[in-house]
Amino acid sequence: MRTPFASILGPVGLAALLLAGGCAARHENGHAGQNPAPASTQDSPQTYAHPSPQAGSQAVSSVQLARSERSWDGALLPSYPQGQPQVTILRITIPAGARLPMHHHPVINAGVLTRGQLVVTTADGKELRLTAGDPIVEVVNTPHQGFNPGSEPAEIIVFYAGQDGAPLAVKQGQ
Repeated sequence: MRTPFASILGPVGLAALLLAGGCAARHENGHAGQNPAPASTQDSPQTYAHPSPQAGSQAVSSVQLARSERSWDGALLPSYPQGQPQVTILRITIPAGARLPMHHHPVINAGVLTRGQLVVTTADGKELRLTAGDPIVEVVNTPHQGFNPGSEPAEIIVFYAGQDGAPLAVKQGQ
C-alpha cells in the first residue's frame, strides 16, 4: 500500500484517475504512460475494456496513463517506508504565469495534468513540459519547481502514496 505526504501546493481531488488506475492495475498485460527513462516499464497508453454490467449498455473502459518504477527524470523510485500507509489525492490549480517555490517530495506521487500547461524543472536543470492529458511520475527527494507558462490556469490531480504523519512536500530551506 502507498502512503501520502503533506503538500505545499494546495487542495485537490482525483476520482477519475483512481477509477482508471484501479481497473488497469488489475491487468498484468500492458503498461503505459510518459517517462523518458530508457529502463522504464512505460509504453503508449493501454486501454482496457470491461464487460458491461447490464446487457445492452456500453462497456466500461479504463486507460492506464502511467506505470513505472522510475520518476520522470529517470531516477529509481525509493522503497515504501514502514508504518501506516496513507493515500492523499489533491487537485492543484496553478494560475497562469505562476511559479511554485522550490520544494521536494519525501514520498512517491504521480498525477495527470487535466488542463493548461506546466513546466517542471529540477534544481540541476532537468526539465519536463506537460500539456493537458499528460501524466507525470514525480521526482522524490529531488528539489524542483513548477511553472505555468500558459495564459490559463493549469490543473493537475496528484495521487500521493505516503505514510501517516509524513509531509507531502517540503519547501527548500525548511
